[in-house]
Amino acid sequence: MNSAPSAQNAAYFRNFIFGVEDSLVSTVGLLAGIVAAGAARSQIILTGVVLICVEGFSMGVGSFLSERSAQEYMAESGGERMSARAAVIMLFSYCAAGLVPLFPYILWEPGTAFWLSIIFSIVALLALGLAGGRTTKTSVWKSGLRMALLGGIAIAIGAAVGTIFKG
Repeated sequence: MNSAPSAQNAAYFRNFIFGVEDSLVSTVGLLAGIVAAGAARSQIILTGVVLICVEGFSMGVGSFLSERSAQEYMAESGGERMSARAAVIMLFSYCAAGLVPLFPYILWEPGTAFWLSIIFSIVALLALGLAGGRTTKTSVWKSGLRMALLGGIAIAIGAAVGTIFKG
């Protein structure tokens, strides 16, 4: 019995990891930037919700189109359903993960929420990397730390840009 992952499962796994990682990094980076620029709490929450909705849909569509194109390139049949499932995984993983960095702004004032959003997001990135390493049977800690470090750099860029261009 072959225990190697199928192309279909690999596509689903890839879309899940990409959706969660991109949402955490993009959302916390954007929110950190607009908080650093001095945006009001209501603007921060609105911006976060708009980003999650628009980018979640965009990422889902992008996933569908790229997975479908890859299927067509490889001349594989049945790709439409697989591409649609991968797109749904991307959409929902992006939207769900985006709530992690947004949540603190709903409960706390921006100054406190800023740091909690960053901490929650980096912890979530670490957990995602650990889970990804475990799933792929690679170095769990290396995978987790790589995900947290690279995501942390993107978060720092968002805060730096917001500070530099503060109105």
